[in-house]
Amino acid sequence: MTPHPPPRPAQLGPLLARRRLALGWSQQRTAAELCAAAGVPTLSRHEVSRWERQRRVPGGFWLGWLAVVLDVPLVVLAAAAAATRRAAPARAAGPGRRAAGPGGRPAGRTGPGRPVGSTRGGAPRASATG
Repeated sequence: MTPHPPPRPAQLGPLLARRRLALGWSQQRTAAELCAAAGVPTLSRHEVSRWERQRRVPGGFWLGWLAVVLDVPLVVLAAAAAATRRAAPARAAGPGRRAAGPGGRPAGRTGPGRPVGSTRGGAPRASATG
């Protein structure tokens, strides 16, 4: 008889939503509790929603505070966050989105890692000499 494989860690979004609902909290209250605990006044219920819908995965700072506020062991949240990152499909371009370029960045944007001389539209800059 072969042993069963270990259970896969839960994904983070559903885990956060289940725990929040078990506490009887709204996303707004969850954000307020996180702000109060962390001393950071800028977290909104929209970010909590993004985490629960797995549009974003919180980093280590917020995972630590989620563990405290939701009373969930940090190792459980960290494993769920890792499982969520591994399972995330490449985000396809949808309505209002540009297809991702190299490195997962939207195509046509400037910034670190962009070719020298490129502009926001991706077209080469015109020469200043005439």
